[in-house]
Amino acid sequence: MTVHFIGAGPGAADLITVRGQRLIASSPVCLYAGSLVPVELLDMCPPGCRKVDTAQLNLDEILAEMVAAHSAGHDVARLHSGDPSVFSAVAEQMRRLDTAGVPYDVTPGVPAFAAAAASLARELTVPSVAQTIILTRTAERATAMPPGEDLHTLSASRSTMVLHLAVQRIEAVVADLLPSYGPDCPVAVVARASRPDELILRGTLSDIAAKVKEAGIKRTAVIVVGPALTAAQFPDSHLYSTTRCRES
Repeated sequence: MTVHFIGAGPGAADLITVRGQRLIASSPVCLYAGSLVPVELLDMCPPGCRKVDTAQLNLDEILAEMVAAHSAGHDVARLHSGDPSVFSAVAEQMRRLDTAGVPYDVTPGVPAFAAAAASLARELTVPSVAQTIILTRTAERATAMPPGEDLHTLSASRSTMVLHLAVQRIEAVVADLLPSYGPDCPVAVVARASRPDELILRGTLSDIAAKVKEAGIKRTAVIVVGPALTAAQFPDSHLYSTTRCRES
C-alpha cells in the first residue's frame, strides 16, 4: 500500500490534478481536513471508502489511521489543501511514516498563492519590476519563525511577497513592511481564493488594514504585497522578443 499525499487545491473542487482524482478514486481510505478541503472531492472516493476528517485529530491519531490502513493493505488518499510543498505539515507525517516503514508519494496541487494571482489576473513576476516571490507567514499562534526570517528582514528586497496565515495580524504585518515598501505600495488580500464566496480587497499599505477589518476577514486568506500588482510600464520579456535568437 501507499499513502498518497495529494494537493487538493485552494478551494474549488475542479482545481485538482487528473492524477489526484485518479488516486482518490482508487484509495479505500481517505484522510482529509474537513475545514479546508472541498467536500465535493469526497464524491470521487470509491464505494465503501473509509473517510476520516482529520480537522480535530492530532498527529498521533492521523498516523494511527495510516498505519492501520497499511496493515490492512489499503492505499490512503491524504488530502491537503493547496500544494503539499508549502505550509502543509506533511514533513512531520513523512518523518513518522519513514520510522514506521510505510511508503508514500506526493502529488502536487494548485497552491493558494497561485489561485490568488489568478483571481487578481496578475503575474507576480513582472520584467524589470519583480523577479522574486517570497512565500512566508507570521508566527502568531503558530510555530516560531527561524532567525532571519522576520518580515522586516525579508522585506528589504522589495520582492513580491505573499503571506499565508497572517491576515489576523494585518496591522502588525503592515507595520513590519512599511519601512521597506512604503505606504503607497500596492497590496491585495484574497480570501477563499477560487471558491464561490471569494473576496478580493485591493489597496495600499496605508489603507489595507482598515479594509480587512471592515470586511471582517479573519482566516483563509493570503496577503500579496509588491509593485508587480499594479505595474503597467515595463519592458516585454526576452522570451518572446523579436530580437531573441531562436536558432538551436
